[in-house]
Amino acid sequence: MDTSDALRDFLISRRARLRPGDVGLPDHGVRRVSGLRREEIASLAAVSVEHYIRLERGQASRVSDAVLDAVADALRLSTGERRYLRSLARPAAGPAAGPDAGERAAGVRPSVQRVLDSMARTPAYLVGAGGAVLAWNRPAATVFTDFGQVPVAERTVGRLVFVDPYARRLYVDWEAKAREAVSYLRTETGKRPRDAALAREIAHLADHSADFRRLWSQQHVLETTHSTVVLRCAPPHERLEFSWEALQMTGDPDEVVLVYTAAPGTPTEAALRELCEASAAR
Repeated sequence: MDTSDALRDFLISRRARLRPGDVGLPDHGVRRVSGLRREEIASLAAVSVEHYIRLERGQASRVSDAVLDAVADALRLSTGERRYLRSLARPAAGPAAGPDAGERAAGVRPSVQRVLDSMARTPAYLVGAGGAVLAWNRPAATVFTDFGQVPVAERTVGRLVFVDPYARRLYVDWEAKAREAVSYLRTETGKRPRDAALAREIAHLADHSADFRRLWSQQHVLETTHSTVVLRCAPPHERLEFSWEALQMTGDPDEVVLVYTAAPGTPTEAALRELCEASAAR
């Protein structure tokens, strides 16, 4: 990924969503640009217009951290957006090509798989760089999909959501899930702009999904590591409502375990127990 282009596109999109009234500026009616002008952002950030234009052109190496923070304040960036801005402005050095999904899956430690398997009634799976699903437990295969039957190249968060038609039936709010997946992938590109495997994954999704292209253009970035999700399940259960947490693997910053739990005493808890018992008996 060209970080200069990505930085430019991100700043323009964040500037375009603001209106003068949002930041306490007078609104004089018809404007030739969508959102705020560059000179208005520069004024709000108390930096020169030249400084801001340089940043919006992707020339971040010549812009100080103080200016980045001031621009983030002026653009009303969220915590996740601030992290993304910083990752684009100060891209970390890294290899041009990371391991593909198959190589990453082969490197999953047996102890990690045992941890997943120990959660006998809690769906959980391990996601690696670029959204590759590297390992999972039986409950996850029961309520989401039989990951073992999915070809390794297709076993990624992006492809399971945007390319596999089953996802639209599985997720009650598919749009929210899709936006979450795009936010995660955009944040990944900010952390690893030179990762050729990740760039190929983004290109594949863009080639195969109009919805991905639409959501990708909106510049969503990851804001949370916990939320809720509702799944459609086969009768008699029909709906499963989970809270999920993304647990960072301390030994590898690229890997997270997604853990899905049901509130005690709920129909989902009872349904999950029945599904897991039936799956274990097979």
